[in-house]
Amino acid sequence: MGAQVERRELVIIGGGPGGYAAAFMAADLGLQVALVDPEANPGGVCLYRGCIPSKALLHVAELIEQAKDASALGVSFGEPEIDAAKLREWKDGVVNKLTGGLGHLAERRDVEYVRGRAQFEDHRTLRIEGADGPGRIEFRHAIIATGSEPTALPGLPLDSHAIWSSKEALELSEVPERLLVVGGGYIGLEMATVYNALGSEVTVVEATPGLLPGVDRDLVEPLAKRLKARLHAVHLETKVSDASQLEQGAEVVLHGPDVDDEKEGFDRILVAVGRRPRSVGLGLEHTRVEVGPDGFIVVDESRQTTEPAIFAIGDVVSQPMLAHKAHHEGRVAAEVIAGRKARFEPRAIPAVVFTDPAVAWCGLTEAQAQDEGREVEIGRFPWSASGRALTTGRSDGLTKVLVDPDSQRVLGVGMVGPGAGELIAEAALAIEMGARAEDIALTIHPHPTLSETLMEASEDVFGEATHI
Repeated sequence: MGAQVERRELVIIGGGPGGYAAAFMAADLGLQVALVDPEANPGGVCLYRGCIPSKALLHVAELIEQAKDASALGVSFGEPEIDAAKLREWKDGVVNKLTGGLGHLAERRDVEYVRGRAQFEDHRTLRIEGADGPGRIEFRHAIIATGSEPTALPGLPLDSHAIWSSKEALELSEVPERLLVVGGGYIGLEMATVYNALGSEVTVVEATPGLLPGVDRDLVEPLAKRLKARLHAVHLETKVSDASQLEQGAEVVLHGPDVDDEKEGFDRILVAVGRRPRSVGLGLEHTRVEVGPDGFIVVDESRQTTEPAIFAIGDVVSQPMLAHKAHHEGRVAAEVIAGRKARFEPRAIPAVVFTDPAVAWCGLTEAQAQDEGREVEIGRFPWSASGRALTTGRSDGLTKVLVDPDSQRVLGVGMVGPGAGELIAEAALAIEMGARAEDIALTIHPHPTLSETLMEASEDVFGEATHI
């Protein structure tokens, strides 16, 4: 690019699910678009080091666990032989296929893909540090889609070979004999699930009284029970300190009600205590973009910042840090920049923890209703009463529906059980459409399927569920 100043109608910083969705939408609406990202193709953390590689590995973990569980059904398999190199090659192939496909889509839409890192020089100019040297782009509008990065734990630096973030865990460079997972949130539990299935002795520590903090306890309970049976240990209300480097790993001290503050050694330690918005180092001080004390960029319903020419989307603007949220925010921002009237105001954003069993929810949770003192009616359907769940040997699930007592409108839905992530979209649609519990109950669901559990939970709101 050299020192030449180029001009574009729209520049998007970050090629993740929000950034490339915004770029493609803007191009479809006739805008001249440049998409800036350090990677060879669009995809961002989600495709390269997050959603996609983790789900590829979780699929393998699911196959291994299903083979083990099959013995209860009268079918026995031998111990699995794990070829880590071949598994890594397959996982990387999935990533490369998807990111390469996005690169092709960008070309087909005439989106200019600029490989490099962008920094604001002022509210209309970006400096790009790339392989071809520094350059500048003057823009009419810009969208910040820089995502998030792992949060470090004090005393456990991420620059030690023994300390992993989710990035290193997903690289699958090795299967450690003993793995400590610090953090009982969705990233920590998904990685614990993967490495336990691959043969690691996994210990999970969580600082709060329960796994998946913030998620309804009745949804977490089946998962917690299964994890405690499969993992080496799960320590709640426990903290980690005094890490010391070993030749082949690290030693730490665990402080908690069921550990005695003695040093324990692990081959690798995965730090999964959360993520923080990537809003530092973008040159935002040269603009009027406002950044809150939590590091999130302040935006309105159209995703416009306090600098009118600049928009922001995805992890860098708010929780929940989910790819599908960023995707929809990106499309909204692109529409607004193209002159359409659009706002980001969803009634429900589904969330899924891809463990075994999976946990999924959308809309109002029971915990939120209690905190807000909000009255709700709740219908519940245990999967132990589901014919389909019983035929798969997995009845450790639950579906529940929260409704408004007066209007009977569905306010929230929660599920736990194998495949819950594939079922939650129907619930999100119901909430977005303003459906009542009766609407779901009267919708004929195919039998025998797990989707019937949502129908019967809705029937239970009225005390009329057929199978309980």
